[in-house]
Amino acid sequence: MNILFVHQNMPGQYRELLMWLVAQGGHRIVFLTQRKDAPQIAGVTTRIYATHHKAPDKAYGLSKVWEEATGAGFGAAMAARELDREGFRPDLILGHTGWGELLFMKQIWSDVPILGFFEYFYNATGGLVGFDPDEPVSDHMPFLMEARNAVPYAAIQHVDLGHVPTEWQKQTFPASFHDKFYTCHDGIRTDRLGPDPDVSLNLGRLDRPLTRQDEVFTYLARNLEHARGFHVFMAALPKILAARPQARVLVVGGDDVSYGRRSKHPKGLRAELTEKLGDRVDWDRVHFLGRVPYSAYCQVVQISRCHLHLTMPFVLSWSLLESMAMQATIVASDVPSVREALSHGETGMLVDFFDPDALADQVIDVLANPGAYAHLGPAARAHVVGKYDFLTRCLPEHIRQMNSLVPTDRQIPLPA
Repeated sequence: MNILFVHQNMPGQYRELLMWLVAQGGHRIVFLTQRKDAPQIAGVTTRIYATHHKAPDKAYGLSKVWEEATGAGFGAAMAARELDREGFRPDLILGHTGWGELLFMKQIWSDVPILGFFEYFYNATGGLVGFDPDEPVSDHMPFLMEARNAVPYAAIQHVDLGHVPTEWQKQTFPASFHDKFYTCHDGIRTDRLGPDPDVSLNLGRLDRPLTRQDEVFTYLARNLEHARGFHVFMAALPKILAARPQARVLVVGGDDVSYGRRSKHPKGLRAELTEKLGDRVDWDRVHFLGRVPYSAYCQVVQISRCHLHLTMPFVLSWSLLESMAMQATIVASDVPSVREALSHGETGMLVDFFDPDALADQVIDVLANPGAYAHLGPAARAHVVGKYDFLTRCLPEHIRQMNSLVPTDRQIPLPA
């Protein structure tokens, strides 16, 4: 099959599917992306496209996102036209709908089916916006959110089928979208993830590596930001460290912002909160690791006695499912997007996002009484293997849905 992937940040959510298709052989695969440092993958032709237009900073707020999306869509379409001139015609296009990259693909190949990835629909309630009372919403916010949704409203008309990873994410979209959706997670390689009782981690600041025998708790996110509860974690930190004098915490994440508001501090949210906490925290036991390679990220989770997963209601993080696959004992925010994957007292512990004292108390108890929570990690892994495993659960469904859009003679054999 000739397959065109489109994602501004290659490979994005298509990482595992792309690698599996390459390993099968027999497919001609082209990946269209804006990412100039996109990974070079044997068996994949990578083509970089530039957005045709970027909205100025002072662009009208209600149309700025649409202006950006059409610029990205036209840039991607011009790159697709060049591919067509070179003789490449896809049997199927798979791409993310969020940035407008698919908006004009039917103008290039009107009869080529498109399977679009729908990640999130911006609502004035029920998600990030309006969730935290400390982040008041302006009277204009509902209008800005609805204007932002011009992109998915247009995208649903241009795709033949939509893919959404979780039921919670599906429910953020209007009911009129649902008939075109199938719901299935991207998939987690649970065959490559698991616990490691012999894991050790050398931080370079200690006289020996940390092991599973040490009292370690962990927090991680792509970026240390409000949307992923970093401020709640920091508010709970003094109480946890005071109650557990031998405990150390490993913190993984960058100092940028992926979602939501930025700190007004010139050095970002981490600097703001560390200054605010001052000497209330024993900073010698707090290890900010920044962004780390994937192998080191796995070691951080595997070494953890208690892993914190904090988030406002938002798209389900791969890291939660990966941590569950590694049998972490997880304390997580009690929000609907997390509750879909994790059950309180069965596969993890849930706490009120807005209650750092309750978070601290739960973490302290897990650290002090690990045996009482020893059942959570194995149960979490079993749940992820049963529902979110890439090879056995998610991949077959994705292939079935892809095959439903192409003629029989072009279809991909289902994995055994």
